[in-house]
Amino acid sequence: MSQRYNAHELMICVASRLLEDGASVGVGTGAPCAAAMLAQRMHAPALFVVFEAGGCGPELPAMPISVGDSRTYHRAMMATSMTDIFEMCQRGLIDYAFLGGGQIDTRGNLNSTCIGDYDEPNVRFPGSGGGNDFASLCWRTMVMTEHDPRRFVETLDFRTSPGFLNGPGSREEAGLPVDTGPYRVITDLCVIGYDQEQKVMEVLSLHPGVTMDQVQVKTGFEIAASETVVETAAPTESELRVLREEVDKARVVIGRG
Repeated sequence: MSQRYNAHELMICVASRLLEDGASVGVGTGAPCAAAMLAQRMHAPALFVVFEAGGCGPELPAMPISVGDSRTYHRAMMATSMTDIFEMCQRGLIDYAFLGGGQIDTRGNLNSTCIGDYDEPNVRFPGSGGGNDFASLCWRTMVMTEHDPRRFVETLDFRTSPGFLNGPGSREEAGLPVDTGPYRVITDLCVIGYDQEQKVMEVLSLHPGVTMDQVQVKTGFEIAASETVVETAAPTESELRVLREEVDKARVVIGRG
């Protein structure tokens, strides 16, 4: 990793570029929120950000520490409730959702519930929260996570939020909206998309200095490269300055190193 930036900064910058001006996005706290804030300040001033707890279209003065933080309502267009947020998703009004989890499989299904047996788990995660609603109803689901074989697994210990479920046609058979589902996974090694025929992951771009062999070693299942793999553009000086000096001045997300 370049001394100019660390892995967290790279992931946030890359994710922010995927959010276009005028789009709507449901985010949580941490890196997804930082990506949305960076996008607003760099190229997408009309990006409409919603938080699960009810903040709609705020002008975030600083990084919030929770989805119910008062900063998520700062100069917002509306302060509403979780019920209204999920209704917006159900009506097809939210373009993107940012999610995370302890495990993800090749079809983009997510586990944020537990590792091991549900009744006697080795690790208990926070659970779904609004993750299942966002993954089920928003048009495009994006994930930011470190690339590790413990996270990228062949079989989830628990399926909390739906990706492409069991393959082509599965979402539609389950009653989920047509043409919704996983879109991108941004890791510290690469950017991943999905083959539209098979509904499985494929690498779209490799971060500077990273090889496909390195990605495969860190992935717990076979992962292919798209026909046109490119190198991820490194963070620009402008992106890093805004991220460090405006978005996350306290370095809560990007770290102090």
